Amino acid sequence: MHKTLKEQKAVLLILLSNIFIAFLGIGLIIPVMPSFMNMMHLSGQTMGYLVAAFAFAQLVMSPASGRWVDRYGRKKMIIIGLFLFGVSEIIFGIGTHVWMLYISRILGGFSAAFIMPGVTAYVADITSPQERPTAMGYISAAISTGFIIGPGIGGFIAEYGIRTPFFFAGGIAFLACISSVFMLKETLTKEQMNANISKGKETNFFSDFKRSFKPLYFIAFVIVFVLALGLSSYETVFSLFSNRKFGFTPRDIAIIITVSSIFGVIFQVFLFGKMVEKMGEKKLIQLCLLIGVVLAVASTIFSGFFVILAITCVIFLAFDILRPALTSFLSKSAGEEQGFIAGMNSTYTSLGNIIGPAIGGILFDVNLNYPYLFASVIMAMGFVITLMWKEQKLGKERAY
Repeated sequence: MHKTLKEQKAVLLILLSNIFIAFLGIGLIIPVMPSFMNMMHLSGQTMGYLVAAFAFAQLVMSPASGRWVDRYGRKKMIIIGLFLFGVSEIIFGIGTHVWMLYISRILGGFSAAFIMPGVTAYVADITSPQERPTAMGYISAAISTGFIIGPGIGGFIAEYGIRTPFFFAGGIAFLACISSVFMLKETLTKEQMNANISKGKETNFFSDFKRSFKPLYFIAFVIVFVLALGLSSYETVFSLFSNRKFGFTPRDIAIIITVSSIFGVIFQVFLFGKMVEKMGEKKLIQLCLLIGVVLAVASTIFSGFFVILAITCVIFLAFDILRPALTSFLSKSAGEEQGFIAGMNSTYTSLGNIIGPAIGGILFDVNLNYPYLFASVIMAMGFVITLMWKEQKLGKERAY
């Protein structure tokens, strides 16, 4: 789909706004969750199950939504995703029984499965292979910025009631949904969608999963899974680890996470595209994995606020660069299967996000350092797997 530079920037801004709003909505509710737990008399176990319900719903829906992105269009999936996200937040806000919260989280997982593949495929349609890494970096930055700003806004809005942030999140999601209806144009022609429908009539969850084993994609998908597994096990215990090992206060932890996130956003916006241009996705992914391996181990050895702040800034930056680098690599490999690839990317990420926190929590109970050492081993395995990427495959990728 060919657009003028001005049109391309306008559309990209709308897509980034949609992603930002979705993750802003997720961040908004973080400050009120402890109070909400107390008000609803929820146990930590129940909260864990609610998180798992979100990830599991995203896992189950992602392959189907990836197919639908190719068959029925990017715009429809983005709009449906934003609408479901708004509904899920409103349900959580009015929820008075645990079963309502589960419905909310399941709908939230479905919404994530629609939004991310839809936006990723749309961006791939309107950018050239050379422009794509920069655009993927912008998407990652929009996600990070939503997480950074969300808790601060949520804490302020919560002054008007514990449930208010949920209603606010639902409201801005509906606004994004309505604006997308009028401002986004479908990038696929009817002929392309009909061809994809005819081509994919026999596909289902299992056939899609089997297709993901194609050599061109599979190693990258394994890296996606490995990254999500290692990263989620690392991040799940970060606050607990910092508090138990170093005695950091919630304020200390908040400063570390905020500074690290801002550091990551700056790199994603201004330097990520140039890094890909200079090194290529493969070398950049390998570099980030090696940095992750070394610094995950270093986190268990060194101490002191500023030392840990520096280590966390760099390791979170490596994680922030890995995500769009992998997405860019997969997108360039996808050709006419952008929706399928984006959906399977979401599937493997969800799988890692379900398993990682569980393993991280179990290892943390055994030894404080084990989750970080586990993350280090997993990322080292990921680095070894990247060595299997042959130049022939990368050559195919550039052919699109």
